[in-house]
Amino acid sequence: MTKKSKRRIAVRIDMTPMVDIAFLLLIFYMTTTQFKPPEQKQVVLPTSTSQRQLPLKNFITITVTKQDSVFLDYILKVKKFDPTIADSIELPEREYLTSTPEGVGNEIQKMRLKAISQNIKDLFLVMKADKDASFGVVEKIMKAMQDQNLTSFQVVTDLDRTLSRTVGGG
Repeated sequence: MTKKSKRRIAVRIDMTPMVDIAFLLLIFYMTTTQFKPPEQKQVVLPTSTSQRQLPLKNFITITVTKQDSVFLDYILKVKKFDPTIADSIELPEREYLTSTPEGVGNEIQKMRLKAISQNIKDLFLVMKADKDASFGVVEKIMKAMQDQNLTSFQVVTDLDRTLSRTVGGG
């Protein structure tokens, strides 16, 4: 009785399909990623020495241009029917409108009602005013917001690292 030794067969793993899948996933994520949408109106911001993080979502932006035009925008979740899955899906949609300085408070309240109808409770107000915009327009906007009991908002500025901040006044 002689034992026959079994021959070992070399195992070879083909990596080509794995590389293909990795590239397909990379392409998929690159094409479906949503970046911050471009600004509707460009403004040159004033500089400041303090810095604070802006909210990442659920905020209304009030933009005042150099020509003292006032614009409001907010990204809302809108339900749209998708025929590929035969169901409604929520997609972000930017609502963008022009306003007068005196009408800003009313427009913000309308946007807040739309947000509440979509179960968004915390809304933040952000103001971006061009450094050459007249103070009178910004003052009218703040008065209109105050009339609607909207007293908390953040002002967007560019951080100036060359200015030194003194503490204690002396």
